[in-house]
Amino acid sequence: MRILLIKTSSLGDVIHNLPVLSDLARAFPGAEIDWCVEEAFIDIPRLHPALHAAIPVAVRRWRKGLLHAQTWREIASFRKRLAQTAYDFILDTQGLVKSALVAKAATGVRLGYSAAAAREPLAARFYERSFAIPRNAHAVMRNRWLAAAAFGLPADSVEATPLDYGIAAPPLALPWLTGAQRYAVLLSATSRDDKLWEEARWIALGRALAERGIRAVLPGGNAHERERAARLAANIPGALAAPAMGLRDAASVLGHAALTVGVDTGLVHLSAALGTPTLAIYTATDPALTGALAGSTGDISGNTSHCAAHTTSNGVRIGATAAPSSPRPPTTFVRNLGGKGAPPNVEQVLSIADMALQPQRAG
Repeated sequence: MRILLIKTSSLGDVIHNLPVLSDLARAFPGAEIDWCVEEAFIDIPRLHPALHAAIPVAVRRWRKGLLHAQTWREIASFRKRLAQTAYDFILDTQGLVKSALVAKAATGVRLGYSAAAAREPLAARFYERSFAIPRNAHAVMRNRWLAAAAFGLPADSVEATPLDYGIAAPPLALPWLTGAQRYAVLLSATSRDDKLWEEARWIALGRALAERGIRAVLPGGNAHERERAARLAANIPGALAAPAMGLRDAASVLGHAALTVGVDTGLVHLSAALGTPTLAIYTATDPALTGALAGSTGDISGNTSHCAAHTTSNGVRIGATAAPSSPRPPTTFVRNLGGKGAPPNVEQVLSIADMALQPQRAG
């Protein structure tokens, strides 16, 4: 069986789709599973050992260059590459018109959300089979439920199967991050200003961690974010402002950290997916539907989104909670703190950080 997954962007959404790859690889051990993803995020699915091939798409870049002949040559080349493979099934877990158009360019049976369930209802017109999935559930679970329904997996299979992102951190071999000292990654940057946490709070948190022997490492994606990271690091003893790095190096840094604390950004989800103790700070959004979610956990750390049990048209029953009921491994510690209009204070974050840093943690 040959399967193509369509989840192109953004970073957090791509990470939320990794359990679908794990579920399908477990259900169909001999399947070849490809994944079409934005070129900027291609290193994320490549971390998964079950992936057969990652196919880059550049919708974001192409949109900015529609008047250039080179753009249309790239689009034609992309469509030709997709058409070269005869897929048995194409699963679009994004539910947008742009992702549905990508799915339509491939050869195979197109599967996706129903109009009522898709983020853009028009996308459902491009699928040959569509499935009604509750909207008021965590994004990870919506993806997994859709895959279960689309491939006819047994009823309650998602709830009975541990949530598995399937990825591990690459080896840590970065010349700028050396020494045996434990470090915490502080993710202060995000795409929206209303998601930011006050700089004074980051400095206070970083200083408190330094007193505990934990070095702060502050990444930044673009020049503006790296300037903020450098400004914060200058006010935290022993802190390090990370240089620009790609997603594979970011996964290495996050995966080997003692702790990650970050605002609502894709790298927070990557940290949780890698099994690093992770605290996600929310100031302007609701973590119930898109909060950081640990693998193999039975809750979303106090922010579980409940929905009524629902049975799809092919008999796959999807349960009443936003996360599976399998036990959480002791090495996983993920907490979502704050919420829309209610950011946590430093003392609240630090108290949870102390819990995460304990060498022995309860359940």
